[in-house]
Amino acid sequence: MGRLAEDLLSNPRVAEAFSVAVRKAFEAKGRVDRNMQAVLRLLNVPSRADLNRLATRIEALQGSLANLSHKVDALIAERPARRPKRKKTSPPAD
Repeated sequence: MGRLAEDLLSNPRVAEAFSVAVRKAFEAKGRVDRNMQAVLRLLNVPSRADLNRLATRIEALQGSLANLSHKVDALIAERPARRPKRKKTSPPAD
């Protein structure tokens, strides 16, 4: 079987036809993917690409929030400790 495949692919015409067939298959897959994304958009259903973009944005937001949290913690650590204020009590009414 391997010998037959090797003989076929060594023929330039067969190799070219195989190359053209593979290229056209990839082009057709690309068209199907684009059409499927259009259908999903019309149905208001997220595509895999939409979900991947959303996941990337969420990861970026998580990083920003973690960075912000560290900065807030550092600012709190730099502040001198405050004593809690006492409530002034009014004298009892007669």
